[in-house]
Amino acid sequence: MNRPNPLARATQPLVAFVRRRIEWARTEGRSVGASAVEWVIISAIVAALVAGIGVAISKALDTKKDSVTSCIDKASKDTSC
Repeated sequence: MNRPNPLARATQPLVAFVRRRIEWARTEGRSVGASAVEWVIISAIVAALVAGIGVAISKALDTKKDSVTSCIDKASKDTSC
């Protein structure tokens, strides 16, 4: 009696699934890669904007910190800001 390999029987659904996914990628999924590239570009633009805004806020805070520091120094010398 010739019995089928139990491992082969267990992996048949997985093999069929992988084959369907490969076929889908070859036919319909060609624009999926382009979409991923677009998301990478959009993410890079957003990251650059966030970094630029962060630098601007940091510079504004440093300027204000210097202004407050000089005001505190003047106040300790009995002069107003």
